[in-house]
Amino acid sequence: MPVQYNSSSPGTWRYSGNQMKRWRTKANVTREELGAASNYSPDTIKAMEQGVRMPTARALDTADELCHADGLLSAAKDYVKREPFPARAQDFMLYEQQAISLWGYEVALVPGLLQTEAYMRALLGNSTPPPVEEAVEERFAARMARQELLTRKPPVACSFVLYEAALHGPQVDKEQLVHLLNSGQRNNVVIQVLPYARAIPSALSGPMVLLETSDHERFALSDGQQVSQLSSDPKVVSVHSERLSMIRAVALGPGESASFIERMVNDCER
Repeated sequence: MPVQYNSSSPGTWRYSGNQMKRWRTKANVTREELGAASNYSPDTIKAMEQGVRMPTARALDTADELCHADGLLSAAKDYVKREPFPARAQDFMLYEQQAISLWGYEVALVPGLLQTEAYMRALLGNSTPPPVEEAVEERFAARMARQELLTRKPPVACSFVLYEAALHGPQVDKEQLVHLLNSGQRNNVVIQVLPYARAIPSALSGPMVLLETSDHERFALSDGQQVSQLSSDPKVVSVHSERLSMIRAVALGPGESASFIERMVNDCER
């Protein structure tokens, strides 16, 4: 069962999505046409119609106009809550729910799947522009729900490489470092550290994530400050795979990485 990443009733999602599908079908509008008009992929429109994802205000308004629903679809906006993830990340979150394996590299931050509550709140509460308290709580709950990926059965194979800079961030405390050590002890989780001294040029080009779904689709995500690119293009996935393989090859092994983090924990105690 996919994890629901908000606190609104899933029934509201399903009903609103079902109505959107009914109106779209009646008006002979394809998912591709609705997706193009609302700037969503057809798969995302499908997920909204099935209730897997919350129908957004943009999708409902666009469907209302294209399907001549006279405000009946737009009215659903009053009964569903906003998504806790930014629009640029929503497609990735959909596929992450279906992952059977995930590999990530992070340059400046501890990955969301490995964050403690304190670290998470420090990041979410200090974004620009400052978020309202309700939004922080929604995003916090959603990110905590994502971490179920690490304990899911059957297990999801997860591998993370962290550039040393991510471990020296001002929000990283002893609790966060110990949490990394504990997470790395799971049979399905591998954590490696890339020290400053071992950095190669391709390691400085930004973070990325590779994942494979239960349907054996492979995706690559590259994340920037305001723009994210999610691609299933085999050529793009291959380039990211090669880059991550090079980074993993020069990073410390799991045992050495644990020792590296343990030394940082000891430094915190002095």
